[in-house]
Amino acid sequence: MSSTTFKRFLPLGIFIVLVGFLAIGLTLNPREVPSPLINKPLPQFKLAVLSQPDKTIAAQDMLGQVWLLNVWASWCVACRIEHPVLVELSKTKQVSIYGLNYKDKSPAAVAWLANFGNPYVQSLVDADGLVGIDLGVYGVPETFVVDKQGVIRYKQIGPVTPEALRDTILPLVKKLSAG
Repeated sequence: MSSTTFKRFLPLGIFIVLVGFLAIGLTLNPREVPSPLINKPLPQFKLAVLSQPDKTIAAQDMLGQVWLLNVWASWCVACRIEHPVLVELSKTKQVSIYGLNYKDKSPAAVAWLANFGNPYVQSLVDADGLVGIDLGVYGVPETFVVDKQGVIRYKQIGPVTPEALRDTILPLVKKLSAG
């Protein structure tokens, strides 16, 4: 093949490779982005409680229980979708839910919970987003299942749905609670 023929077909070859990568990417589920933190200890933090700014809670305060950490914000549209699901879950007392109020203004977050209901044992303030960065948060909402030893066992990207609770989250909580 001469160099002119090669140069003529090079853009076509590059185009075909790019289309192949795009086709593969379109078959992937964005909610199944693997987290490097699965089966690793929850990053350490000590944060103010949204409803009591003079009180703090640290990650190690939750040791000994299986719990959910739900990353949310008052400005998050998708959080409004999952919020009724979390409120109903909290009423069942099957698992403790802690909130991580992410890059939000505290007065707006307090008002949001007063308006839509508060499913959280406590909601912690991550105003600068540093704990979210440590957790590898892509965007809100995200929910983590944390075991009794403080190890992250599951990460839900996007809104928690009744199906995700029934099929994945609650069976895992039950298994971790028993063990």
